[in-house]
Amino acid sequence: EVQLQASGGGLVQAGGSLRLSCAASGFTLDDYAIGWFRQAPGQEREGVSCIGSGDGTTYYSDSVKGRFTISSDNTKNTVYLQMNNLKPEDTAVYYCAAEAFGSSWYCKRDAYFDSWGQGTLVTVSS
Repeated sequence: EVQLQASGGGLVQAGGSLRLSCAASGFTLDDYAIGWFRQAPGQEREGVSCIGSGDGTTYYSDSVKGRFTISSDNTKNTVYLQMNNLKPEDTAVYYCAAEAFGSSWYCKRDAYFDSWGQGTLVTVSS
């Protein structure tokens, strides 16, 4: 059974950093695309960053490019999202998702992902 556990959210001031973790179980990371999505109150869920299965290609939304970095540690079966220079508009619930043999461009649509973890709240104060 595919299971995902997101953690690492919290309250941070603008300009600060956080690292989110997505602990995966029940599958091998290499075989899955992993995505980070976020949803702010009253807004649709959007893809923030994804890493593709196999080749490890990455995708970043324009809003986070240059500030966020996605990485994976296969020894820990965990995917990380390092978030630097956080802005108040980054405030949202962040979710990780997994899709077998997926590509990084799956980030463009959350419907491409079948498995989801619970969210972790990130709040950036101004």
